[in-house]
Amino acid sequence: MHAPRFLETVMQEGENKPRRSIGARRNPETEEAILNAAQEVLQEAGYAGFSIEAVARRARAGKPTIYRWWRGKGDLLLEVYRRSKGNFRFPDTGDLAEDLTLFVGKLLGHWRTNRSGQIFRSILAEAQHDEITAEAVADYFVDRRDYVAGMAERAQRRGELAPDIDPKLVAELAVSFAWNRLFTHRCEIGEDELRAIMRIIVHGAAAKSAAIPSSPARR
Repeated sequence: MHAPRFLETVMQEGENKPRRSIGARRNPETEEAILNAAQEVLQEAGYAGFSIEAVARRARAGKPTIYRWWRGKGDLLLEVYRRSKGNFRFPDTGDLAEDLTLFVGKLLGHWRTNRSGQIFRSILAEAQHDEITAEAVADYFVDRRDYVAGMAERAQRRGELAPDIDPKLVAELAVSFAWNRLFTHRCEIGEDELRAIMRIIVHGAAAKSAAIPSSPARR
């Protein structure tokens, strides 16, 4: 997948009909207009045709306003991606491996069947050679890791994880697995295989119950 390098020059702000300023805080009306415009530009022009200039023109917002609130193309696209993805609630089965299986399975399924997976994969691709996007992705990864760590913390409180195990590390392994599957176009996975992998993450590779079923090769 080709993800072109992007860093537009910030130009002088010139809105056709300026919205009322509310100081240093974001104007909610302008923010909503920008995000709606970004989503529309992405839908119509795709990732290759997406630009801050096109978003600013459609939203009737100045480019400096966009760059004040988002670090660049990748950061803005991450915001669009968050909106399209929505919130994934914690499963609560009383078993951490099962909770992670349900959570990661739902995430992979969403990426596989929803356009947001393609958007996020493009963002990850651009992060490989664009520092601003890489910083935005790193921040987003930490946020998602800390979110998923809530399931591991809950498991630790009920005694399922040893006190010296870092819940964030467990979460990082699960999130990294999901992101790797997306980036390498391998979101298709059987429930038994996924459950076995999550058991390895939770209980360690030595667990006898964590043998991974064989699966056909994927591209």
